[in-house]
Amino acid sequence: MSTYRAFEATGVHQLRLVERELVEPAPGHVRLRVQACGVCHTDVFAVEGLRPDPSEPVVPGHEIVGVIDAVGPGVTAWQPGDRVGVGYLGGQCWECEQCRRGDFVNCLNQQQTGTTHDGGYAEVVYARSSGLVRIPDGLTAVEAAPLLCAGLTTFTALQQESTRAGSLVAVQGIGGLGHLALQYARSLGHRVVAIARGSDKEKPARELGAHEYIDSTAQDPAAALRDLGGAALIVATAASGASMGPLVDGLAPGGRLVVVGAAADPITVSTAGLIFGTHTITGSLTGSSIQNEDNLAFVLAQGIRPAVETMPFEQAMDAYERMLSGKARFRVVLDVAS
Repeated sequence: MSTYRAFEATGVHQLRLVERELVEPAPGHVRLRVQACGVCHTDVFAVEGLRPDPSEPVVPGHEIVGVIDAVGPGVTAWQPGDRVGVGYLGGQCWECEQCRRGDFVNCLNQQQTGTTHDGGYAEVVYARSSGLVRIPDGLTAVEAAPLLCAGLTTFTALQQESTRAGSLVAVQGIGGLGHLALQYARSLGHRVVAIARGSDKEKPARELGAHEYIDSTAQDPAAALRDLGGAALIVATAASGASMGPLVDGLAPGGRLVVVGAAADPITVSTAGLIFGTHTITGSLTGSSIQNEDNLAFVLAQGIRPAVETMPFEQAMDAYERMLSGKARFRVVLDVAS
């Protein structure tokens, strides 16, 4: 095979199926045959032209699972036949100040898979070896794909230093991120509260691990959290800054609101709400490749799995539209291998 198929995003809301020439991986990179790729809301940056130059083609997708079929010069830790994953962060450079201080997530020279560097809406992907994640036996490609971004994002957000096992932990939004956050929080030994709109989400939230459920259309979530003793941690997954700000009043003393849902509108909070109770609002950006391997090991040990809808590679645009609709339960995955 001398070519492979890929969906290129150009302009606004356009995906074009093209054939690309197969080449050897660059130094420090590997080439892998894609088996599955998750469809994530962050893909809008590529597909909706939210990049510096939307006319420059890019292949979306950053929840990639595949098998290495070639390694570039200088790659020694990986070999053809290895089953690997690639997440949103494409691999640290090892040389910038952040890398030298061990902060690989904030590497200054790191590509964003599927946004600044071609991703997994393709049969073949080229990836920096420092960003690779070993996929353990026991997880299929379709199961592993969403865990590389949605799973890792919520797993790292929940691991805040001040949050002890048994603490009251709330998850706002029961969607692609939230349905995994509930499972992780329960497995980490927390008393878990789900916050979502409508009574119809209570049953699935409890099945996913929630001990308590707050319907934000029927009651004030912050007041309900205070009645439960206040949350040590709130993981905000809903893409709405307006719904996040009021949650600060539901934090226990020293509690923190961790934002993982990217929203177009700002978070508004009173200064008194931060000062009294010494509350914190912080963001959390996925994690490093080795943290992702920890994530997958935890998933296997605890029996955590994403709820997915699979679609064939040829229906990439339909899969993207399904994700955008908000109707998927709960992640959409392109089954590229079949």
